[in-house]
Amino acid sequence: MIAFVSGAVAALTPDTAVIEVGGVGMAVHCTPGALARLRVGEQARLATSLVVREDSLTLYGFADDDERQVFELLQTASGVGPRLAQAMLAVHSPDALRTAVATGDEKALTAVPGIGKKGAQKLLLELKDRLGEPVGAAAAGAGRAGGPAAAEPGWREQLHAALVGLGYAPREAEDAVAAVAPQAEAALADGGRAPVPQLLRAALQTLNRAR
Repeated sequence: MIAFVSGAVAALTPDTAVIEVGGVGMAVHCTPGALARLRVGEQARLATSLVVREDSLTLYGFADDDERQVFELLQTASGVGPRLAQAMLAVHSPDALRTAVATGDEKALTAVPGIGKKGAQKLLLELKDRLGEPVGAAAAGAGRAGGPAAAEPGWREQLHAALVGLGYAPREAEDAVAAVAPQAEAALADGGRAPVPQLLRAALQTLNRAR
């Protein structure tokens, strides 16, 4: 298993970072949160999980070891593969997922693309004794009737940082965030979370049209 990769960031895309390791470019599929911390040309260290299939070897990257551990635990639930596990971490932090499972929050899970109500109910049952209790800031709010903002704080900052990390000027990133804000606010108004991966794609489309 490749536990982590460390080296210069050679390239970034909306879902992948290329890290130069010993003269080899390692393509690592990352969550928006992990990508937001990276800058082309700078040194980076990503916790990783290697997923082996008959026809592929895919490396998934994370901001820290906790995120990687949750990624691997999520896949112990039936029907959860690496793509869905990563989508769950793109929408929620590890502690937000622990809180959702601990409190039986179906809405938190259905906010993830690809998870419906029945799937959320099944995941809540299967993951209840696997993820453990919240260990960070989310633990303090686990007993409160918090709204969407409590589970998905700072989507604007996360999206802005991801765009800047992809090479866009801060002002361009600000304009793109403003352009997709109605989409995010509509999701929040429906009781869901701001879907950062979809917002990032929409923001990139806006920037491409502007150019």
